Amino acid sequence: MTRGRGEEGTRKPDKTFSVHRLSFGEEFDTATLKWEELDPGNRSMSLNKKIINQKAKKIRLILFDVDGILTDGRILYNEKGREIKFFHVHDGQGIRWLLKSGIEVGFLSGRSSPAVAMRAKELGISFLFQEVGDKIKIFKKLLKITKLDPEQVAFMGDDFMDHPLLKKVGLSFSVSNGHPLIQKEVDYVTRAAGGFGAVREVSELILRAQGKWQFILKDYGLKK
Repeated sequence: MTRGRGEEGTRKPDKTFSVHRLSFGEEFDTATLKWEELDPGNRSMSLNKKIINQKAKKIRLILFDVDGILTDGRILYNEKGREIKFFHVHDGQGIRWLLKSGIEVGFLSGRSSPAVAMRAKELGISFLFQEVGDKIKIFKKLLKITKLDPEQVAFMGDDFMDHPLLKKVGLSFSVSNGHPLIQKEVDYVTRAAGGFGAVREVSELILRAQGKWQFILKDYGLKK
């Protein structure tokens, strides 16, 4: 396990597949991930850096759990009992960069929320599955749809129900506020907390590994 630093379609829950691309162009945050800035106290860092880089180069699809990854895990209700979720603009931007770079993105959630469906449509992600009881089943379904191998898929989760899928994919991620037992099982733990830029962090990691980050920066007139 390695620790890193810590906007912006759909097929319906368990039934949803369509690819829709939104226009690209949201504000760029200059905060970036650099291997040199990883926690020097982490003894696994030097051993895992190369391995994670190699795994990240193969990724063509990344799947995200929703609660605790795309959000901070809290669930709020308004006076009418409607669920409210908070999403971070930096995470959305990271997802857009992945899509722009040819990497498909999917959301997997055990719950069902109109807010998640709206966010998925807004970002133009490739896959949305809600009310998912068995994430391995969805994973196998996606492998057939995309014709990808397991090592070409990444998954980011934070709790026990995510563990089976985290062990099946080619590259696994968790967040700084994820359960410690899950953090021990994944390839990379973000410095950012879930709902606060963790998705952006892994997006940059993958794009850097694949040599695509420089093209993202070029769009904004920036250099490494």
